[in-house]
Amino acid sequence: MQSVPSPPLRLYCFPHAGATSLVYRAWQARSEPHVLVRGVDAPGRGTRRRERKAAGFHALVRSMAEPVVADLLAERERTPGVRWATFGHSFGATMALAVAAEVVRQVGAAPERAVLSAAIPPRLQRPGTLLDSVPDEELLARTAADGGTPSAVLADPTMSRILLRMLREDDAVRAEFAEEASGLRVDFPLTLIAARQDVHAPPEKVWQWSPCTSAPARRVAIDGGHFAAVQRPKETLTTIVDDTDPGKG
Repeated sequence: MQSVPSPPLRLYCFPHAGATSLVYRAWQARSEPHVLVRGVDAPGRGTRRRERKAAGFHALVRSMAEPVVADLLAERERTPGVRWATFGHSFGATMALAVAAEVVRQVGAAPERAVLSAAIPPRLQRPGTLLDSVPDEELLARTAADGGTPSAVLADPTMSRILLRMLREDDAVRAEFAEEASGLRVDFPLTLIAARQDVHAPPEKVWQWSPCTSAPARRVAIDGGHFAAVQRPKETLTTIVDDTDPGKG
């Protein structure tokens, strides 16, 4: 008797600070056919730029969970046994985990796992804002040095102003992580991706997400700097496919 193939994995991706879901637009073309990449924007950003911004960490989590919940419920009507996971890079990692927990609370179906890349857990993050006293020119120089932002964005006055505003807005949200998200704990597996040359989130700190779940947490070390995982999407997606293959484990 021929086995019934598993439904495609719906992978909800959360961008790093200062970015929108546009950073994941090319991922679907590079992914395998049984992975459907869905970028998730905050209200007031990207595909949701006409919406009012969420005030505070918890409101942001709930608002970013809304499109995920709606998509899952609609797909569940068509495809029983829908499978899903979240991916978040840097700032987006905390959102990926917090939103996944909120979606579980609302729909009652756990993800295959949350994939957290290039981030340290909230309890290890410095409290308070970090960018308030940093001049615009210095912040742009730091952003350029990290290598995750196209040079065309940094060189364009209008786009660089938008980037600076988003970076400072995200820094204000990040300042709430230590207090509001430090106790976050889930019951589904994690995949932790850390780049060996990442000066912001070195592997030994990324591995500290493990206590945030009662399920297994797999560690994946890769070569490169802070943006290695998003700059090599084929490798990252292969890792995710391997960790969510229902035929394994």
